[in-house]
Amino acid sequence: MDTSEIIVGLDIGTTKIAAIVGRVNEYNKIEILGSGKSESIGVKRGVVSNIEHTVNSIHKAIREAEIKSGVNIETVSVGIAGQHIKSLQHHGSLIRNNNDNEISQEDIDRLNENMYKLAMSPGEEIIEVIPQEYMIDGERGITEPVGMSGISLEANFHIITGQTAAAKNIYKCVRKTNLEVTELILEPIASAESVISEEEKEAGVVLVDIGGGTTDIAIFQDGIIRHTAVIPFGGDIITDDVKEGCTIIKKHAEELKVKFGSALASENKEQEIVAIPGLRGRPPKEISLKNLAGIIQARMEEIIEHIHFEIKNSGCENKLIAGIVLTGGGAQLLHIAQLTEFITGMDTRIGYPNEHLGQDVPEEIASPMYATGVGLVMIGLERAEKGRMKKERVLPSEKKGEPREEGSSFFDKIKSWFDEEGVD
Repeated sequence: MDTSEIIVGLDIGTTKIAAIVGRVNEYNKIEILGSGKSESIGVKRGVVSNIEHTVNSIHKAIREAEIKSGVNIETVSVGIAGQHIKSLQHHGSLIRNNNDNEISQEDIDRLNENMYKLAMSPGEEIIEVIPQEYMIDGERGITEPVGMSGISLEANFHIITGQTAAAKNIYKCVRKTNLEVTELILEPIASAESVISEEEKEAGVVLVDIGGGTTDIAIFQDGIIRHTAVIPFGGDIITDDVKEGCTIIKKHAEELKVKFGSALASENKEQEIVAIPGLRGRPPKEISLKNLAGIIQARMEEIIEHIHFEIKNSGCENKLIAGIVLTGGGAQLLHIAQLTEFITGMDTRIGYPNEHLGQDVPEEIASPMYATGVGLVMIGLERAEKGRMKKERVLPSEKKGEPREEGSSFFDKIKSWFDEEGVD
């Protein structure tokens, strides 16, 4: 099988590691060729805590994806998340030498690359630079400056930062499974790509990806990303609450949450009871579903309050016409949309990645749990196409025989660090 147009998205999460193999079909939809999933043992709150366990989990997921897809996987687009991810706004400017020439894509690239040179705190690096709007000679509100004339080119940027060590550990784990990383992509941006439409981004929308260890937030307005944040709570902390509140083992707590859990205690009747098998010959333990929902609701209210705070903090609260889109494994919790609407007062829906997927997609892949993985494939395909187009252009500096600066982005720095150190 020709793998030139095939992209593999690798979602290294707290509860699961998923590998999704996809490509664009003739209808411009994502065709899923195969997928693999394994339990994530060495990751806590989106950050690698045990290299060996994480490597083993990645290997299992990749191997399963290879068998199902019939593709020999060598490169992957990897998601990055975790509590260490932060964002800030910054303004950049560039004075062009020649007013007669049109603004080119090279001018835009140079302005973007300058943002990676900003001074950061020790141990932190810029992961992603996202232009929001451009200004030419003081004229604001320009989204596509290529082809226009002007001397002064300025832009407002949304800059995402993260800990260098956390990113290096992700990169190291992937390299140890004999894979090459083509992209490091912020997970909430990947999730947004797969479950949010361009109309919603234009109208104003909040993407909330409730994972196992963290809840990722991305806020869009006027088609531009305005705010990103990571809340250090997710589905795992709800499972821990159920474990403590019902005095049962974690495995049974997770099963209870998934099969019978609800985010609204008022939706359960007092007489609804479920029996949990006893340990080592002990009698079964009876759990009230109303009490179970009460435990889950208390923690979900706390998480939603954090989400609401980030929405207020973004300064876009009254401009988000499309409301909130919940995705990720935690979004499958019963009545979670109703509770979110009640606390925030904003329209809420559950985001499924099936809109961009072709026919005959496994039902499991079309669930909110795989929104990040599908989004990683979509962004990987989009960037691969941009990379091909960029190679076809000859940069002015290369025409003149001048050396062009490489390795300016965060991903380039990590890659060169591994190449220099000879880390396998």
